[in-house]
Amino acid sequence: MILLEAGRPLGGDREVLGGKAFSIGKMLSLGLPVPPAFVLPTAVCAEYYAADRRLPGHVVGDLREGIAALERAVCRRFGDPAAPLLVSVRSGAARSMPGMMDTILNLGINAEIAVALSRQSGDDSFGTDTRRRFIEQFTHVVGKPPSENPWEQLEQAVAAVFDSWSSPRATAYRKHHGLPDDAGTAVTVQAMVFGNLGDESGTGVLFSRNPVTGAAEPYGEWLPGGQGEDVVSGRCDPLGLPALAASLPKVHDELLSAARVLEAVFCDVQDIEFTVECGKLWLLQARSAKRSAAAALRHAVAMRREGLIDVAEALRRVSAEQLSSLLQPHLDPEARAKATVLATGEVACPGVATGVVVTDADEAEDQAAEGKDVILARPTTSPDDVHGMLAARAIITEVGGATSHAAVVSRELGRPCVVGCGEGVLTPLAGRTVTVDSGAGEVLDGDVPLSGAGSGDPVITEFCSWVSEHADGAAAHLVSALHEAGQAV
Repeated sequence: MILLEAGRPLGGDREVLGGKAFSIGKMLSLGLPVPPAFVLPTAVCAEYYAADRRLPGHVVGDLREGIAALERAVCRRFGDPAAPLLVSVRSGAARSMPGMMDTILNLGINAEIAVALSRQSGDDSFGTDTRRRFIEQFTHVVGKPPSENPWEQLEQAVAAVFDSWSSPRATAYRKHHGLPDDAGTAVTVQAMVFGNLGDESGTGVLFSRNPVTGAAEPYGEWLPGGQGEDVVSGRCDPLGLPALAASLPKVHDELLSAARVLEAVFCDVQDIEFTVECGKLWLLQARSAKRSAAAALRHAVAMRREGLIDVAEALRRVSAEQLSSLLQPHLDPEARAKATVLATGEVACPGVATGVVVTDADEAEDQAAEGKDVILARPTTSPDDVHGMLAARAIITEVGGATSHAAVVSRELGRPCVVGCGEGVLTPLAGRTVTVDSGAGEVLDGDVPLSGAGSGDPVITEFCSWVSEHADGAAAHLVSALHEAGQAV
C-alpha cells in the first residue's frame, strides 16, 4: 500500500502506481486540490491472480492502514454514522484503458449512514440518492448487492476491480492495442467528494485543448448535481463548459489555471476529471487525452511551434493510421448536398464511413466478421460494447456528450462518431445503409460517394514536410501513409 499525500515522494512510477494514482500523486505535489488517496500497486494484481483470484493476506491490513490515513486527512471515520467517510475504489493500469475496467463510488454507505448524511448535510435526498447510486453500481460491478458492513464492501470491491482486468472488454482492448496481459491494474482508494450535494455541486471533464478539432482552447462538459459516472457513461446530456463559467466563475477560472499547469508539466493535452462540492473544486484524475486524428496532428504541430516538444516527439504523437485517415478522400460535395440527413448530433470523432446500421454490439462483430461494413448505433455505449465498437466502421449514439464513453473510445480507435442524436432516433435505422459524416455531426441516407484525396490544409502540409525530412528516423512509421495517399517522400 502506498499513500498519496502532498509532500510525500510518489513511491513509484506509472508501472508501479498505475496511471490514475500516478496522476493523483503528481497533482498533489503541485499543490492542486485533490482528495487524499492510497493505492494498491500493480504488483498486488499479479499476487491476486497467482492466488487464484483471492486477495493476498497482507491486503486486509493494507486497507486498514490506508483507510486510517484517509480518516486522519479528512477528519471523518469509515463506517461511523457520526462523521462518515465514503470512498471511491478505482482501477488504474499503467497504460490508460478508458472505460474498460471497473470503478465503484460512494463505498462505505449503508442504511444508517445514509440517514446520517441526509441529516448532517441538511439535504433530505442526499443520503438516499448517494446510497441508491452505490447499490446500483456495486451490484453491477461485483455481481451481488452490497453488505451493510463497509469493510466487507471494500474488500469485495477491490477484488472486483482486480477481476475487471481480465474482463472480455479489457482483454479485447489490450489485444487491439497490442498491450501485455500481465501488466495488471492498480487499485486506488480515494476519499469521496460529492457532486450531488446542493446547488453549487456537480461533476465534469475538462480537456486542456479540444480533442475533437485540435483547436488550442479548453473544451469540456459540466453536469450540475451529478457524479462522474453520469458524464462518462453517456447516460446524461451534460452542459458545455460555458455553463460552469456562468454559474461558478471562480471554480471555472481555477479549473482552467490547473489545466494550464498540468499541460506544462506533462507537455501534452490533459483530460481532467473534476468534481465541485458546495462550490469547491476537486481534481480527481489527469491523463493524456485521447484525441481524433485531426486533433492529434494539430496538437502535435501547435506544441512544436510553442516549444513544448521537438519535431521528433511531434512525429511520434501521430500514428500512421491517423495520418492516413487525414489524407483520405472526402465526401463528394455535389452528392453531399443532395443527401438526406437522417439524424444530427454532436461531433465526437471526425471522419466519414458508410455501412449498414446495427443496434447490437454482438451483431456488429458477427457481421463485420462476414466482411460487411457496419455502423454501430446504440442509445449510449458502455464498456461491454467495445467489441462491437472495434468491429464497426462508425459509432452513433442517441444520448451522451463529447466526453462520454462512446466519444472517448471512438477517438482512440479513430472511428467516426456522432453522439447525442436524440432518444429513439437511431433505433428505427436498423438495417439501413447510411453514411456517417461525423465532421458535420450528421447521419446521411444511403452510400454517399467520395471524391478528392487530401485537404490542402497548411497544418497537414507542414506536418507532411516533417515526415519527408525525417523519413529515415522519427517519421519512419508515417512514410507508408504518404505513399498510400500518393505523396512523394
